[in-house]
Amino acid sequence: MALTAANADPKPVPPAAPAPSECCESGCDPCVYDRYWEALTNYERALQEWESRQTAVLPDPEKGK
Repeated sequence: MALTAANADPKPVPPAAPAPSECCESGCDPCVYDRYWEALTNYERALQEWESRQTAVLPDPEKGK
């Protein structure tokens, strides 16, 4: 596979939310939901950084090529 701009810096993928059955509701520390919220926070940060990099690379359509 050739290295392109699209696959050189892929868009982050959000974490999968745990199914309700994955939480035992016994007060585990950390709970599967704690881990999910941490992963979601990391994803949101990574997505913001990725979006910043994309806008820095894309040409301004108003200015032409």
